[in-house]
Amino acid sequence: MLMSNDYSLKLPENRRVLAQGMRDGIPIGAGYFAVAFSLGITAKGIGLRPITCMITSVLCHASAGEYAVYTVIGDNAAYITMAVMVLIANARYLLMSCAMSQRMAPSLSFFHRLFMGFGITDELFAISIARPGMLNPNYMYGGMFVSIPLWALGSGLGCFSGEVLPERIVSALSVALFGMFLAIIIPPARDDKIIRMLIIISFAVSFVMSKLPGVSSVPSGTRIIILTVVISAIAAILFPADSSANDSAHATDGSANATDSNSNTAANSSAGAADSIDNNKGD
Repeated sequence: MLMSNDYSLKLPENRRVLAQGMRDGIPIGAGYFAVAFSLGITAKGIGLRPITCMITSVLCHASAGEYAVYTVIGDNAAYITMAVMVLIANARYLLMSCAMSQRMAPSLSFFHRLFMGFGITDELFAISIARPGMLNPNYMYGGMFVSIPLWALGSGLGCFSGEVLPERIVSALSVALFGMFLAIIIPPARDDKIIRMLIIISFAVSFVMSKLPGVSSVPSGTRIIILTVVISAIAAILFPADSSANDSAHATDGSANATDSNSNTAANSSAGAADSIDNNKGD
């Protein structure tokens, strides 16, 4: 394994690592394309154009974060609401970045760290952190070069399809986005009764808040922010993740993943519940 601090593609070893990242990024990119297509249809529903969807996807690589952007735009909410909502939805990447920094060479340049941080997603983090030894940034670059363009392309094509396909077909395809959220919350809910309980509470409280006088008039994006912060904070206090680990490195990775699992599940279930209610109101 390359232990040099020279990550130039002039070196055959770096080109090989880049190719490995691109290879491993293909199935990730294929999954991204399908999810982004549904997001593009959602974006078309609030009046965005395909090029706008693609630019958004290039800059925001998280489905929950991008969906939060479209939710806030659809509510005509303030920019500060969008900033706070995206920050909360993507907060898990702060933990992933910290975990990944422990596997970087101390001499790794600022720009390498910046670009790797920009490209962190759940899947790219997983395949990168699973590699033994210090991280070669070219591996993550390879994954990014394949998966991020497919993410942006799927978003643009989804938005374009929303313009040309019949309304009934677009409505049917938009259901795939809710399938994505179910795919996020069902596996951890099946394995962990605490997460299962939090999801049920999130849906119930979201429904109640959408019906209460005064509270129901608050934009759905703001309600999602409040619910996410409150439910996640209460869950973290009452049910802290087990921090016992065999070594410090494993503890760092495990803590990031455990925190991400609990907080992200609560956030997504709250967002899904609130959005479903609002859509039903519109129908």
